[in-house]
Amino acid sequence: MMGQIGPWQIVIIIAVIVLIFGAKRLPDTARALGKSLRILKSETSALKTDGESRTDTPASEDSEPPAPPKTIRAAPGDVASSRPVEEPKGTTQG
Repeated sequence: MMGQIGPWQIVIIIAVIVLIFGAKRLPDTARALGKSLRILKSETSALKTDGESRTDTPASEDSEPPAPPKTIRAAPGDVASSRPVEEPKGTTQG
């Protein structure tokens, strides 16, 4: 019976937590803890999927995702003359 936590021990633990953090800061502390756990979970799952994708299909280092088209913006308030711009391909600056 030594390994089980009874109802009185739970009440004492909750009372100590409230005394340490205070009743006003307890919801904020719990919210921050939950947010941290969510971030940790998403990062670990991203690491797992990243590791799996590297072992399954080796990606070439040359392939980059296409860049979104750039837009030339006109003066503030003049939205009619802003347009997408094609960048020259195959030119290098040295």
